[in-house]
Amino acid sequence: MEQVVLLNDSGQAIGVTDKATVHHLDTPLHLAFSCYVFNGRGQLLLTQRAHEKRTWPGVWTNTCCGHPAPQEAMPEAITRRLGEELGLTVRDLTLVLPRFRYRAVMGNGVVENEICPVFAAFTDDEPAPNREEVAGTAWADWSGFSAEVLAGTTDISPWCRQQVAELVELGANPAEWPAADPADLPDAAVIAAG
Repeated sequence: MEQVVLLNDSGQAIGVTDKATVHHLDTPLHLAFSCYVFNGRGQLLLTQRAHEKRTWPGVWTNTCCGHPAPQEAMPEAITRRLGEELGLTVRDLTLVLPRFRYRAVMGNGVVENEICPVFAAFTDDEPAPNREEVAGTAWADWSGFSAEVLAGTTDISPWCRQQVAELVELGANPAEWPAADPADLPDAAVIAAG
């Protein structure tokens, strides 16, 4: 059974719970990650969440989101999920927003409540989506996509909307975004294995 790491408001681990039961009307704060994967042309790989997902089914979002297992290093968790969901291998995995946090409520009242460090990466692969996780994929020009998100003219997940607003502050070219200091990650986040 897949587990997620529960957090206090300071980002310290306070326990674990089953992923299958963590999202509900009063979802506890937990650890997650988001990853934005770009190709050599600077295009962002967008994904449409599978229609069977408990949270935001069928919604378009950034490349990959997930939860590291207890004591799993963030880079390994991201690499694992990109492989499982999209069949991707990536290079230059870079921490860019170490303390991103959000809370969002779906129309049915189900809550997402995460401290969710954001990473960027690059790939030469074309996605091979796992349809249990991903309903669709599309490559999007970063400048056009981010402008549409900021203007509110594209439907996108609430976390992606908030993340894009912070990512554009890092610069126009994702390949030149500065790496954040891993020391700024929440205490519960593991950056290196072992």
